Amino acid sequence: MNLKPKGKFLSGFHYERELLKAFVANTYVETVGNRADSLHLAIKNVPISNIYWEYLKTVEILGTRFGLNEKDVVLAFDYTDENFYGDPQGFWIHGWTGEKAVTGKWKFLTCAIVSSDIPQKIPLISVPVRMGHNMAHTVAWCLSMVEPLVKSISLVLFDRGFYSNELMLTLSKTKHPYLIFVPKNSKIRKELAEMEKNEKKTVQHKFKLDIDKTVLRGETTLALLKQIFDKRSDKLYDWAFATNQSSINLDHIIASYKRRWRIETGFRVQDEACIMSKSKDVSIRFFYFAYEQVLQLLWVVLYKDEVSFKVFMLDMYEECVTRYKNI
Repeated sequence: MNLKPKGKFLSGFHYERELLKAFVANTYVETVGNRADSLHLAIKNVPISNIYWEYLKTVEILGTRFGLNEKDVVLAFDYTDENFYGDPQGFWIHGWTGEKAVTGKWKFLTCAIVSSDIPQKIPLISVPVRMGHNMAHTVAWCLSMVEPLVKSISLVLFDRGFYSNELMLTLSKTKHPYLIFVPKNSKIRKELAEMEKNEKKTVQHKFKLDIDKTVLRGETTLALLKQIFDKRSDKLYDWAFATNQSSINLDHIIASYKRRWRIETGFRVQDEACIMSKSKDVSIRFFYFAYEQVLQLLWVVLYKDEVSFKVFMLDMYEECVTRYKNI
């Protein structure tokens, strides 16, 4: 953040205190100090792409602590959001119900590590998404950004909201192995109705996609599991997945998918502290979101075994205040 405590002009050092104070207090940057306007101007004066590249550089540096570039990783994608209070305008603020005064949502697509053998379940990249965005293209772009950080991507996990022909075609074309939880549509319900309890099977599913008057054809494997007992809930469930993996182990496919839930754990950690702002500028909102994730990165990789995330945040803020007083 260009930390220059004795510089002639305001730098990241002067903004850091306000950012951490808003972060710890879960409140607005505009209410914790008098530098919000200059901070927002500084953010808008750089391309939004700088946020991506600086974040990826941070991941790469911290990744050296646990050999990230030598890892075969399992990744998960999911959407998360942050509340907006005010008049939602433009295509970046998604409309909301107004419940609890929340009138809109800033939405972000995140790609995170969920591998069982890697303790550092860190977000590798996040992007803000506008209404009507192309999900398949956005996922493919994120994968292209994180691939240089790791040895290989062994599997990419998605929940049912990502089940789409375009995404499956795109991932097969880019040769990324995927496992997607499939909604129980009429075809899936029909197949499951014909199965016995505890039965597991695969079905080849061919599909087509019309894009710009061009018909594209694809194929995926549907993995279906009927009335499988879940120890945690003590209940029976039906499961349906789509995958392009060449080898499918139906006895372990549910456990493989459940690793996706770890990305939600990361979201809950980040929700413990959120930098709020009245700004409607997507660059500013994305900067704050990325800043939150950088702090999460630092904690997961360097301090998680020593202190809780909340204690880490407070220590960071107190250290910043101390340094500010000593200049």
